[in-house]
Amino acid sequence: MLAQVEAGKDEEVLSEAKRMSGVKKIVSTYGTYDLHIEVAFDSMEQLDNFVFDEIRLLDGIKETVTLIASEETHTHERLIKSKRLE
Repeated sequence: MLAQVEAGKDEEVLSEAKRMSGVKKIVSTYGTYDLHIEVAFDSMEQLDNFVFDEIRLLDGIKETVTLIASEETHTHERLIKSKRLE
């Protein structure tokens, strides 16, 4: 998930969001979006609740974009394995 935050609210939003259930990792970013938030839930209903009832209601959140990963890849691990085979 990506989030735009009101100017001056970055630290406050980051601090509150990292304590929320389902948040696995959160980092500040430069550019159009201010935060990258990695979350994990067992169902779409739980994700919906998080997006609509929690993160978007935080004071300072202006906009969110939710990205759902279809597959996790570990490019670094693949490179290491392929080098071992050479």
